[in-house]
This record gives sequence, structure tokens and C-alpha cells, in this order.
Amino acid sequence: MLRLIISGCNGHMGRVVTDLASRDPDIDIVAGFDINTQKLGSYPVYSDPMEFGGSADVIVDFSHPSALDGLLRYATARKIAVILCTTGYSSEQLEQIRAASEKIPVFRSGNMSLGINLMMDLIRRACAVLGDQFDVEIVERHHRRKIDAPSGTALMLAEAAASALPYEAKYVYERESVRQPRGKNEIGISAVRGGTIVGEHEIIFAGLDEVIEIKHTALSRDIFAAGAIRAAKFMAKTKQPGLYTMSDVLREV
Repeated sequence: MLRLIISGCNGHMGRVVTDLASRDPDIDIVAGFDINTQKLGSYPVYSDPMEFGGSADVIVDFSHPSALDGLLRYATARKIAVILCTTGYSSEQLEQIRAASEKIPVFRSGNMSLGINLMMDLIRRACAVLGDQFDVEIVERHHRRKIDAPSGTALMLAEAAASALPYEAKYVYERESVRQPRGKNEIGISAVRGGTIVGEHEIIFAGLDEVIEIKHTALSRDIFAAGAIRAAKFMAKTKQPGLYTMSDVLREV
């Protein structure tokens, strides 16, 4: 039985993870961490992770970057694998995560969807074939409540493209202040916020007289929760410290 802790358990994604994990006979949710300690599920909720003295195998985190310090302090002290699904980390926090991965298994992904991770592979293949003959633009759309922009997923897609392009790519986030033609080495990244859009990501390859588009649309948050649970089952078996991604999980598929 996998003993699971859900960080950010009372948030939108935390409740979805709770719902799916509660229906999985191989998972026991032993605790939740959240600044709102209201008990919405069958497990106790703590505002400070160190207040929980029970045993656990994996922590799934869908909270907020501000919770990272306490979460990593608890996970490293208790030697528990942690899955970071939160986005919007600063460069200093990314270094914290890297340092923690030297002590415990740490999984981090800007998007837990199987489709997005397949899309990243397709993008790398497309960039290797199209080279510098096509301009690359990324457009992401999310609900009005999303705080960070561009999304962590958009940056993941940009990194996938940049890794396969024959030049050093420059990310351009807005063109209002730029009064010049588009540079050949640019990857444009645009963010849209509105309504209840769960998540849409589109990459556009614009060449001479032809355009290629690859798009992923999330219709519900269940796909992210399902990916997190799959990652939790993988990380529960992972004892070696290190930084893991969805690519490591998909190798077992």
C-alpha cells in the first residue's frame, strides 16, 4: 500500500488528486499539507509539515512556490520522495530543489500530462528536421486565476524546442517595446488568461508559405492528477537520490 501525502490538498488540484487517489485501492492518503487546515477528506491536514509524525512513502505537491521551504525541510528530514507539480519557482528555489535532490528522490515537472510530454518529444523531432527555416512561436492559454505567466509548461516546450534547434534560442515574451523585424533565433512565448480554460498549449512553426502547428488541450484537471499518481507509484519504488522527470516515468510504460 502506497502511503501518500498531498501538499496543497485543499486547493483545486489537491482536491482532484484526493478524489482520484481515494478511489485507488493501492493508495492510502495519510495526511495533507495546506495553509487552510479545514478537513475536506478522510485524512488530517497540517499547516506545518513538521507537525505530521506519521509514516509516508511519497509527497505529491500542488501548492504554491512559497510552500517549498517547509516542504523540502520535511521531506529531507524524513527521507521521503517528493513530487513537485507546482510551477513559478524562482532561480534560487530551483537551486534549492537541485540541492535537495542530492539527499532524496525529487520529481519535478511543469506539466503532469502524458500528452504534453509526448508533445515535447514531437517538438524536438520537428525542430531537428525544420532547423532554422521555420520561426517558432508558443501560445499558452489558462484560466483567470493562474498566477505565473508564461506557464511552466510553455517554458518546458520552449526548452524542448531550444534543445533541438541548430542555434542558441532567445526567448521573447512580448513585442510591444520591440520595433524591429523578428530575429531568426527567437522563440516567441505568449500568455492568455481568461475564464475557466484548464490549459491549452500550441507551438507554431511558421515557414515560407507553410505553417505547422502542434496543439494540446486539457479538458479537465483529472489528466494532471492521474499523471501525478502515476509518478507517485514510480517514485515510491525509487530509493536513489536524484532529480527525476516524467521521461523517467514513461520509460516504464
